[in-house]
Amino acid sequence: MRFILCLLLMMSNLAFDAQGASKLKIAQLSATVFQHTSLSDVDTYGLMAGNGLIVIEGKQVYLIDTPWSAADTKTLIQWVTAKGLTIGGVIITHFHLDSSGGLAVFNKLKIKTYATTLTNQLLKANNREPANNEITSDIFDLVSGAVQVYYPGPGHTRDNVVVWLAKSNLLFGGCLVQSFNSRKLLNIEDASIRDWPKSLQNVMAKYPNIDMVIPGHGQIGDVSLLELTQQLARKSL
Repeated sequence: MRFILCLLLMMSNLAFDAQGASKLKIAQLSATVFQHTSLSDVDTYGLMAGNGLIVIEGKQVYLIDTPWSAADTKTLIQWVTAKGLTIGGVIITHFHLDSSGGLAVFNKLKIKTYATTLTNQLLKANNREPANNEITSDIFDLVSGAVQVYYPGPGHTRDNVVVWLAKSNLLFGGCLVQSFNSRKLLNIEDASIRDWPKSLQNVMAKYPNIDMVIPGHGQIGDVSLLELTQQLARKSL
């Protein structure tokens, strides 16, 4: 926990507005991993911050989830380009806007975007543009030994996946995982609450050495975020 607290202090010093008026913020987590955070005014919840990741592998960048808006997505692309890097791929962890709001921007630029078959089906069902590459298995290595996508089962949505960064023992839990200050599950409109605890257990069984967890919303934590989310889901049954 001391490590997490130190990291939060470091992030508070490194976080900055990527462009003056943009709502996008980028904070460094390690030498090769950054967190991008964007804001949106959401019905019922008010102003919400959504998290995603920027993973650098050589001269390539791999993005986990897009910012909420097209404008912030363009700002993120400008940030990557300014560093002399290119985007090798974008992973969409579920069909909601906090994960996929900027998907069309990447597709228009012919950047590879990845989503599961179910996520693409749900995007189309909601009159949204699908990813241009489809993940057809429960485990998908976008970058071998570095970036792995895993479908543990339904939870926040039927299609939610997590992303494992093996080099740093970092799990991007996305909206499958709630943050420390959560007192109840957020946005359960498309949730499978009965399946949620088991899906989290599947994640912990597959990745027993988790050091850091990035939730879809709120501050970073450790594996206890998954345990907290299990408790919240069981209370909601």
